[in-house]
Amino acid sequence: MRLPFFPAERPRRRRGRTLDPADLLRRVERIAVASRRRSESTPAGDYRSLFHGRGMEFSEVREYRPGDEVRAIDGNVTARTGFPHVKLFREERDRTLLFLADLSASEDFGSGFATKRDLAAEAAAAIALAAAAQRDRVGAILFTDRVEKIARPARGKAHALAIVRDILSRPLEGFGTDLAGGIAAARRMLKSRALVVLLSDFRAGGWERELGALARRHDVVALALGDPAERAFPARGLLRLRDAETGALGLVDASSPAFHAAWRAGAPAAAARAACARAGVDFLPLDTARSPSRSLDAFFRARRGGRR
Repeated sequence: MRLPFFPAERPRRRRGRTLDPADLLRRVERIAVASRRRSESTPAGDYRSLFHGRGMEFSEVREYRPGDEVRAIDGNVTARTGFPHVKLFREERDRTLLFLADLSASEDFGSGFATKRDLAAEAAAAIALAAAAQRDRVGAILFTDRVEKIARPARGKAHALAIVRDILSRPLEGFGTDLAGGIAAARRMLKSRALVVLLSDFRAGGWERELGALARRHDVVALALGDPAERAFPARGLLRLRDAETGALGLVDASSPAFHAAWRAGAPAAAARAACARAGVDFLPLDTARSPSRSLDAFFRARRGGRR
């Protein structure tokens, strides 16, 4: 079962927001102000911890000291000498952050005031503004069942906010999800080591191999977008629904325990988390019911402390 559904009467057409330019500008600025406050209250080292050692240049190996991060231990040197040794890195001056944003039709779903696309824009703003403040280059690949836009990495707050605006409101041609294709596009575009932030609800298949290949060369963080209704569908009797991405119609009995069991089984979060763990990709679930700021803050600090 592909989820979530929209009411069957919703027309199939080129996807876009109905916001007028002034309203769009206010929304982006509102997200920017909230994200700027969050980025100003977060130490720069917390944001840099997203690079997790990657995006850094190797410096030397020395013996382990209390307080060193366990993940920095060099297994080969430790085995050869019989004593724990760690790798030391120095920051590269030219860091690149790339957003890989899934904007398929399922991202337009939200059971409350915000959709998963809104959630993606807010999370991207928080990270993009922190990156812009550190003079890092920020870029994006927006995709559905096709690549909708490529924003080449560049510096500056204005460029970062333009990416947020596109995530929030750019009209789209596609409805479906080609997650593997989006990841492959990032692999083709990135010529040097970068941080890739993947924003998706992971309602797709066949992307695990591409993610593993991307993670072998770059530091990848997966932000999984979700909504409370995807975990517990309201019991409302018979409903005629349409798949948001394929347009397929279906009649379901929303009061049936079997339907609710199938609904929960169709949720991709657990499978996506496991696939990301196998690829060595950090995984953070986000929810439309609350702002992503606290989750991102805790995530930054956990990575800075060496925990996942």
